[in-house]
Amino acid sequence: MVNVLVTPSANIKQEPSVAVNYLSPNIMVATATDFLNGPPATGVYRSLDGGMTWNSTILPFPAGFTGATSNVVAYAFPTTFIVAAYVFSPALNGSAVIYRSTDNGATYSAPTIAAPGYGTFTNNAEVNLTIDKAQASSFLGFVYLTYTHQVNIDIVGGSVIFFQRSVNAGVTWQTPVLISNEADYVSRSQTAVGFTGIVYVAYITLSPTVTFKVRRSLNGGVSFEPTVSVSQVDLVPTTLPVPGYAFLVLTSANIATDTSSMPTNGNVYAVWQDNRLGYADIFLSRSVNDGLTWSTPIRVTNAPAGSQNFFPSIDVSPKTGEINIIYYSNQLNGFLLDVFLSQSTDGGLNFINTRITTTSFDPNAGSAIPTASIGNYITVSVIPPSQRVAVWTDTRTGQQKIFAGP
Repeated sequence: MVNVLVTPSANIKQEPSVAVNYLSPNIMVATATDFLNGPPATGVYRSLDGGMTWNSTILPFPAGFTGATSNVVAYAFPTTFIVAAYVFSPALNGSAVIYRSTDNGATYSAPTIAAPGYGTFTNNAEVNLTIDKAQASSFLGFVYLTYTHQVNIDIVGGSVIFFQRSVNAGVTWQTPVLISNEADYVSRSQTAVGFTGIVYVAYITLSPTVTFKVRRSLNGGVSFEPTVSVSQVDLVPTTLPVPGYAFLVLTSANIATDTSSMPTNGNVYAVWQDNRLGYADIFLSRSVNDGLTWSTPIRVTNAPAGSQNFFPSIDVSPKTGEINIIYYSNQLNGFLLDVFLSQSTDGGLNFINTRITTTSFDPNAGSAIPTASIGNYITVSVIPPSQRVAVWTDTRTGQQKIFAGP
């Protein structure tokens, strides 16, 4: 088991995302919120040797913007990587921005604002991105952007999930589609694409009920069917009940599909962190009928009762159907963190858990003052047919950095 330092440069890095070129799996691109130059920015890291070494760059802000977070990356056939981020300015014009690379992440286009924000009236945060690579999809290459559209953030604000699509590899973006109910208050969303191109948008409502919900589109994101409830969710405390912890823990939706040719083809998997057992653990519900109905949730970890397990990320092999879920856990020490991998080869019925990190790490990086943030997510991406790369925030160097591992 090898852990590789992705970001050796100075200052902290958080919120990593990673994508792999399916046709040339040694080519990988990762992103993170990078504080190299002071304010948070979009850091991009590229590997040409399967994740053993990485080079880095900082993408420029759009004119008038001074910070960027919530950075994610997705891959499209044959050599395209698209990066999305939440950018903001002193005037709080929080917007969703896109960068395109058509040369395997070597160079990027100038930033394009896909979803502009306006002062405290609209703020497009918690950006996420998916590209259709499904083998039997007639929408191959369509790019799907989701974000939490926050409104009136200065006075009793609310939030909804918006969905936008691009049919030309991110060059232009179509009119946003409202996904969640306007009366709901929501968390970060995620999109997945099924074998025949069915689009699934997952999100968690935080008010008036706490529920994992999914909407699907049968026409490439033009319109969406009514909302389906997957499960009630017991929110994990935003600060975990461990002495010395102060970092923020937000609960978000994760979703993935099985596009393999195995008997599990067509399965859809919803994953989230949940406090229903009295501590944070990772749960999965599956659908075997294209998202119409969902199974009773099961826990995917074998972590001891009372341990804290959080920030799951899921990806499914498009060749073998193997499910890969990574998550943070303090199960070895009670305070120090590790990253674990939970795998299933039988369509989500049974899971085997393996530690990925070779060294447990202190989320506070040894400081007597507990850190307020270790980022809001980590990411796993499949390397077809049956491997994977995980990226996470780690402090074993004494400062928050991004590490990668199998």
